[in-house]
Amino acid sequence: MNETVKYLLDEQHLPRFWYNINADLPQPLDQILHPGTQQPITADELEVIFPRAVIEQEVSTEREIEIPQPVREVLRQWRPSPLYRARRLEKALNTPAKIFYKYEGVSPAGSHKANTAIAQAFYNKAEGVKRITTETGAGQWGSSLALAGSMFGLEILVYMVKVSFNQKPYRRAFMETFGAQCIASPSDTTASGRAILAEHPDSSGSLGIAISEAVELAAQRDDTKYALGSVLNHVLLHQTVIGLEAQKQMEMADAYPDMVIGCTGGGSNFAGIAFPYIGEQMRGGHTIQSIAVEPSACPTLTKGRFAYDFGDTAHLTPLCKMYTLGSTFVPPGFHAGGLRYHGMAPQISHLAALGYIDPRSYNQLECFAAGIQFAKAEGIIPAPEANHAVRAVIDEAEKCRESGESKTILFNLSGHGHFDMQAYTDYLGGKLKDLDYAENEVAMALAGLPAIG
Repeated sequence: MNETVKYLLDEQHLPRFWYNINADLPQPLDQILHPGTQQPITADELEVIFPRAVIEQEVSTEREIEIPQPVREVLRQWRPSPLYRARRLEKALNTPAKIFYKYEGVSPAGSHKANTAIAQAFYNKAEGVKRITTETGAGQWGSSLALAGSMFGLEILVYMVKVSFNQKPYRRAFMETFGAQCIASPSDTTASGRAILAEHPDSSGSLGIAISEAVELAAQRDDTKYALGSVLNHVLLHQTVIGLEAQKQMEMADAYPDMVIGCTGGGSNFAGIAFPYIGEQMRGGHTIQSIAVEPSACPTLTKGRFAYDFGDTAHLTPLCKMYTLGSTFVPPGFHAGGLRYHGMAPQISHLAALGYIDPRSYNQLECFAAGIQFAKAEGIIPAPEANHAVRAVIDEAEKCRESGESKTILFNLSGHGHFDMQAYTDYLGGKLKDLDYAENEVAMALAGLPAIG
């Protein structure tokens, strides 16, 4: 039997609680610090940009946090998402490995980002917020928040990294269809954007710059808050619906993963699939290999420093301890725009430092080659970000073929590539090139890290 097998749960199996990995960490996370005083930040100080409910989730150590019913009602539109056994890919690779993938491209926005967008929009609406500002790289997060804002009657303003703004016009059109305003970043609408343009008029932008612009505007109006699509604890918490569903679906398949794989930029989709399994491991369950895959052109986990850093370029955001390339680092304009971020989620950074996560990096050409190989076998064209996970899966499956060992591989196919076909066109036409980050720029950015013990 070589057909791909789909494992479906009905809506009654949609998780009622998110899983909070803070409850199971063998060592607690380092505290979040105020960007000005560099002292532990208070809830009142965070309320300038976040709703109170989100702040409470950010610092919570409760293992289970209930998903509000209105959020579950929206998530039911596409959740639980399907889990597939990739038998056709296994056959194409001639591997004894068993390959499973959780497909998040079934959301209305085409990626996993909607899982937290719906939750954050709900909490903001419940607290009387009228407008949310945010940033987006490739556009998956901006698309998801635009969708969520439409559902909850919120005004959405999105700063989109300029290189992606130009590369992905249909993402911009998607956001505008749902009523969001989308601005290329850096822009002349904020002081932080104007400062960047004054020094670098042709700047291609970065997520750090876009975050600065969004946070700056959010702090200026009482009816406005800021929403983040990755990195912070509450965002990763909301994504654990992915792994919780996968655990039930893997039971249906009578299988347990030897390794769990996801791409990483800020860390949300990797955390979504891996954290429930890592939590089980920390509580004495199965030992698994958790592989976090990032682009070689922005190698935060594999080349960065584990230190306190700002989440944005203008240093308006709180300080978190994380693997970082330096907040002023601007990655080259490779097509996996959702992975062009200088820092990694504090929870993922913490787990990597403790040895629970195995990071690796790939160049974009080998990732696109893997994505096309996957598409030909499975019929789904992955987003450029997800191609990084696919590359690692194929490499691990080929190792199994060479060794004769049958391992079970689970990965998160975090979104489809339907809005990224220009990238595939460039790849197929030989126009796409591997890009290297400038080591001297990283060195300069790291030299500017705040001096915190």
